[in-house]
Amino acid sequence: MKSKRCAFLIFLAVLIVSRNALAESTNALHVTFPDERLTVSGLYWFGEDKPVLRRLPARLKDTFRPPVWGLAQSPSGGRIRFRTDSLSLVVVAQNPDASTMHHMTSVGQNGLDLYVDGHYIASAWPNKEAKIRADWRLGGEKKIRDVTIYLPLYKGITISEIILATDAKIESPSPFVLPKPVVYYGSSITQGGCAENPGLSYQSIVSRRLNLDHVNLGFSGNGMGEPAIAQALAEIDAAAYVLDYWANPSVEVYRDTLPIFVDILRAKHSKTPILLTGPFYFSKERVDSALAAKQDEKRKIARDFVEARRKAGDENISFVDGSEMLSSEQVEGLVDGVHGNSLGFYFCANGLEPHLRKALGLGPALKK
Repeated sequence: MKSKRCAFLIFLAVLIVSRNALAESTNALHVTFPDERLTVSGLYWFGEDKPVLRRLPARLKDTFRPPVWGLAQSPSGGRIRFRTDSLSLVVVAQNPDASTMHHMTSVGQNGLDLYVDGHYIASAWPNKEAKIRADWRLGGEKKIRDVTIYLPLYKGITISEIILATDAKIESPSPFVLPKPVVYYGSSITQGGCAENPGLSYQSIVSRRLNLDHVNLGFSGNGMGEPAIAQALAEIDAAAYVLDYWANPSVEVYRDTLPIFVDILRAKHSKTPILLTGPFYFSKERVDSALAAKQDEKRKIARDFVEARRKAGDENISFVDGSEMLSSEQVEGLVDGVHGNSLGFYFCANGLEPHLRKALGLGPALKK
């Protein structure tokens, strides 16, 4: 008799839970992605390739080397933005596979970050089946808030749906201070390796500070200054271009590609600011004289190139000394002696910010 009663109570509990779950699902606004109410920022060609979240357009696939095209499937710098008065937010998503790198968190590589009104709130990451279900609280008071979801730095992702409260309003996100994005090109460092969170690449940090949009075209191990990439960048009507590709090419390739790359950009954008970064400090420069000499030579190449261009009349190109972004006194900002951790990218954002402000005419930062 007791066993029958126990079985009945279990059945009743399951029934109640199931009904509550159904009610919760019914009393929710399910927004299938993509949706015109959800703004995708940072993925310039999304409009022609949606629903795929990637960084280069399919129509140009054959112009890129296969490794570059493969890396473009990781939507680093991509964000989903909107305003809502919902108190809760669920994101249902899927990575193509479950994997981790030894020197980067799963959150940064594969996951999502939630920012509300410009402030970090929470993160989500995949389970063993590479599935992501983020269940986030947006606040305790029903009012309109800006929501930004940062996409993975080093892994592709498919967004199935976004779930809000059933009576939630969805509005366009607040505008950026400039209508055009800042476009970054470079290596794994530029792509975001190895920030702990998708929202902590140096581009994302400085963009939040200045309320700027940005496009991240960093390609891990493959920032080689190729003309095909320069031509893709030139399709973007940018507020500024930041060329940060010093890490991957040899000294000779770096020297040879800079003039060609910049000429391609200047052919379409004669006055757009171009910021050329020099190498930041690698910790092993202290003990490896050959590496230090290579880094110093690249620094000289970048500085001399900008000086020559400016003397030739290009007043809108400038040099950013990498030591201002990460110096020999800031090596705790490196995860492996080469790639930035989140602290390192904070340093990088600090160093780049005044140069961006000057190039974009945004004025100096306010003293705190």
